Amino acid sequence: MAEAKAPPIDKRRNILDAAIEVFARQGFHSTRVSDIADEAGVAYGLVYHYFDSKEEVLNELFTERWSLLLTAIEEADASAESPRSKLAAVAAFIVDSYQHNPELMKVIIVEVTRAANSFGRTHLPEIRRAYDSITKIVSDGQEQGAFRRDIDPAFASMSFYGAIEQLLSGWIFEVIPASSADYDQAKELVVATICDGLEPR
Repeated sequence: MAEAKAPPIDKRRNILDAAIEVFARQGFHSTRVSDIADEAGVAYGLVYHYFDSKEEVLNELFTERWSLLLTAIEEADASAESPRSKLAAVAAFIVDSYQHNPELMKVIIVEVTRAANSFGRTHLPEIRRAYDSITKIVSDGQEQGAFRRDIDPAFASMSFYGAIEQLLSGWIFEVIPASSADYDQAKELVVATICDGLEPR
């Protein structure tokens, strides 16, 4: 009986996963392509077989994760849940993403969404699409009478996402506790903070 062959290693995925570790550990600008190759355990030239530069690697990592966030927001918006529950689902997705892969989320926040003069500007359309989708949830909630109408929904959206991003930054830089209970509490508190402020007077 022939032995079952091990599945082939996805070298491209291996390089991306290695890049997450290196970018998170030493920062994008201090990383060389050779550092990624060493972390992945592959030849230097193999990285260039799949990617033209370390910038393309970072672009790929961001696009992969951000597309999942956009899908999560769209699915929440399409549900029959209340506007508050929709925002809770978005907050839970983002916090769960950090809990599942903190190194990747660190790279996305530090190297992309907060890099206003470089990668953040490059990916501004995708970033704005997330804000706009959250804005729609808030606006729809206002139309339904669930949220007060005297607050600009775009401002509420920025406040909502900004609060979550600041929480992630607190965990990334280890300035606030980061246990499972803390993650669960954060999901509830960020929604309560924003939505209680949006409740009709």
